Amino acid sequence: MQSSKTMPEAMIFDLDGVITDTAKYHFLAWKRLSDELGFSFTEQDNERLKGVSRIGSFEIILEINGASDRYSKAEKEALADRKNTYYREFVETITKQDILPGVMALLNKAKKAGIPCAVASISKNAPRILERLEIGDCFDYIADAAAVKKPKPDPEIFLNCAQALHALPQNCVAFEDAQAGIEAIHAANMASVGIGVAVTTIPPDLALRNTAELDFDAIVDFYAARQNKRREEDSGR
Repeated sequence: MQSSKTMPEAMIFDLDGVITDTAKYHFLAWKRLSDELGFSFTEQDNERLKGVSRIGSFEIILEINGASDRYSKAEKEALADRKNTYYREFVETITKQDILPGVMALLNKAKKAGIPCAVASISKNAPRILERLEIGDCFDYIADAAAVKKPKPDPEIFLNCAQALHALPQNCVAFEDAQAGIEAIHAANMASVGIGVAVTTIPPDLALRNTAELDFDAIVDFYAARQNKRREEDSGR
């Protein structure tokens, strides 16, 4: 029976690329701003922005265009805010049909099993996106992006979620689609599930090609096997 398995104390989800795909909207917003500023910005460039803060993303665009020293800090913040205005316009077109395959089944089974869930996103738009998707009540906690001082790959946001859910980090499973997020999960000492991650450093503990491969029972089995292995290693020391 499922209840006899070792269950995670919590499940923590990145938003973009895991629950819904808003990367296309980020690209369109950055592209619009780049065009206005006379900068080059391609979909390949956009891959470098995954999991990066808004200001950090703009810094990368400036670097790509050899314009890192062109703007003051205040000007950079103002331009990044302009991009966010464009992004919010796109967000208002999102509906529950934009929830990625496999996500609702996983969330529903986690809720039935009594596993609390959180969203670990650096996006300040996360609450509005979840509202548009009509799944805000599926989550027990949404990280306050404004209160997170260090972006991924720092583990701060994942540790913040674990603390809010009263779960030990080592007993959590976290889901990410970006390399920086996987690094953050590992730094937080959590089990990582990667969704189509382009691995450049640390691979996820469980690698999936897409969200359609999300399966609650398989994830619980993976987590239980991982915990058993850790206990055996600890007892052998």
